[in-house]
Amino acid sequence: MSVINRLNSSDQGFDEQLTQLLAYDEAQDSQIESAVSEILANVREHGDAAVVEYSRKFDGVSAEHMAELEVSNEACEAALAALPQEQRDALTQAAKRICAYHERQKSTGWTYEEEDGTVLGVKVTPMDRVGLYVPGGKAAYPSSVLMNAIPAKVAGVGEVVMVTPTPGGEQNPIVLAAAAVAGVDRVLTIGGAQAVAALAYGTESIAQVDKIVGPGNAYVAEAKRRVFGVVGIDMIAGPSEILIICDGKTPAEWIAMDLFSQAEHDELAQAILLCPDAAYLDEVEASIKRLLPEMSRKAIISTSLANRGALIQVRDLDEACDIANHIAAEHLEISVQEPQPLVDRIRHAGAIFIGPYSSESLGDYCAGTNHVLPTSRTARFSSPLGVYDFEKRSSLINISKRGADTLGRIASTLAYGEGLQAHAKSAEYRYKN
Repeated sequence: MSVINRLNSSDQGFDEQLTQLLAYDEAQDSQIESAVSEILANVREHGDAAVVEYSRKFDGVSAEHMAELEVSNEACEAALAALPQEQRDALTQAAKRICAYHERQKSTGWTYEEEDGTVLGVKVTPMDRVGLYVPGGKAAYPSSVLMNAIPAKVAGVGEVVMVTPTPGGEQNPIVLAAAAVAGVDRVLTIGGAQAVAALAYGTESIAQVDKIVGPGNAYVAEAKRRVFGVVGIDMIAGPSEILIICDGKTPAEWIAMDLFSQAEHDELAQAILLCPDAAYLDEVEASIKRLLPEMSRKAIISTSLANRGALIQVRDLDEACDIANHIAAEHLEISVQEPQPLVDRIRHAGAIFIGPYSSESLGDYCAGTNHVLPTSRTARFSSPLGVYDFEKRSSLINISKRGADTLGRIASTLAYGEGLQAHAKSAEYRYKN
């Protein structure tokens, strides 16, 4: 049995094979839907008491009051100070790079003045308060704290509230340290749908936020889906993905490990390589077989590659770009000697890693770009998380007297055409007086 699927774009039925490979069953579990619905309603009605009760039930914490589930800023700073120097330096260096990149996304708005003195434009303002969900327990995701919190702080968000579950009351020091580095204002050790509900609706001790960002399990994803509209959300993320276009010149073991880097996330992650050189695909497959036994998460990687991974022989690199645009992957590596012509052809990708030295893992942690990216082909219409996700734009309309005379007649005519008399009269008052 092959460790990874092999496809050829020249084969009859390739399009159907690719469609089946990309298919991801996102069917909703009715039990999850029902449980989340009940949790949201209970937190909305009972506030802090419900959150504390669910934290006891699901996370095994012994708290009686919400105050016991909050971590002080001083405790986060202490966690940072207690980290080994190498970890502390890595966190701060990554944060500086992420901040520098996102600073360039800030917008100050704009205006322009027409000949008659009318001024039009856009005012950009940050959100007042956002919630950041960080998975907790044995897993540690300090990079997610940096990637979600730093753009919000750069945007000028007034308060960033982080929630993270602590099963058994066990706090993760590197996550708390990352909160200190990123400037998180408030940390609460709550998780699951109840944390999403508390952020979305507010409780006695938690003010309602404007937007919730950050990854979570199926219950968190369903809760975010349901509260959207009450608050904003970043996205409903699917399994992680990597697509690599290679000309056969990059060392095969580099490409094999890049495929592993996404496959190790979970069994549903997807790792695909496009290359016109069949002999090179053989080399990559041999590297996969040789390197896989050394991986600590080899069971997860092997399941991911066997079920959803593929080595695809394409006719040429132009066709590889066409296929890449169809897949619209979360992470796209263009590992070729002359990458720019291919970059110019790509229209749909969450993040594009250019050249053989740009491994996806660098983007995950410290390149500076954001690792919160669209999945499941949503890169066709959405973008990486950024400062713009924490800003709002208000239109500015300052009509001059002369402008009202011209625009009022246009508006009146159109309003009468729509049967909206009050609209028409409102415009007419401005130019008949």
